[in-house]
Amino acid sequence: MKKAALLAAAAILYAGMAWMVAPGFYDGFTPPQPYNFVCPPPQAGANLPPTSGHLVIKVIGGVSDANSAFTDDGQVVIGFLPGSFKVNPGQTTITVDITPVSPCPKPAGLHFSTNAYHVTADATLVKPATLVMVYSNLTTDPSFVYRAQSGDGPWENIGAASQARLWTIDTKTSTLGYFAAGFPSNAVSPNGAGSGQQVLPFIVAALIAAVLLAGIPLTIIRRRQAAGGGDADEKEDEEP
Repeated sequence: MKKAALLAAAAILYAGMAWMVAPGFYDGFTPPQPYNFVCPPPQAGANLPPTSGHLVIKVIGGVSDANSAFTDDGQVVIGFLPGSFKVNPGQTTITVDITPVSPCPKPAGLHFSTNAYHVTADATLVKPATLVMVYSNLTTDPSFVYRAQSGDGPWENIGAASQARLWTIDTKTSTLGYFAAGFPSNAVSPNGAGSGQQVLPFIVAALIAAVLLAGIPLTIIRRRQAAGGGDADEKEDEEP
């Protein structure tokens, strides 16, 4: 009876943890692709330089089309809604470019977990765009995305979405410019919990393993009882 109770408790705990996990959680069990650093940390080992991105958006009926610009290595994606840009008279296309920034900015009071990127367009952005930045599992999880109009700063905190896929940070921006994701240098742990996204998958994986292992002894006991033609639990209940 005690083993059955333990198994039930473990199952309830697992179910509770499963409900707390956002959709796409199991993607976290797949290691992320190696990050291409402009300034790689010592633990990065072999490193490829980050790539740039280029996009030509069509202008249809005087309105810019919906589209997304991204770097060739997928480390930055910025999405635009229809009519996101102010179209100049006679303009038929809008060009967007994403370029890694070198040397790496090191603003006072901030630590960047990602490369810095310069996003430009030959038209003015008039609707907020969605920005997604990938970061490495070798760095501390960033808390926010920062934006600047110059590589020298000042850098403005433009926030971050409450949920994102593992190894990414999302936000919205009303203007283009320089972007990087990071956290204040005096923060003991970003988001108040250190590298929580990196640790959570392994914690829940351990709970799943515990549930499975807890069920093995009970299964063995039941099979032995079935083979012996008796039920030990029932005999225990009959005893005074």
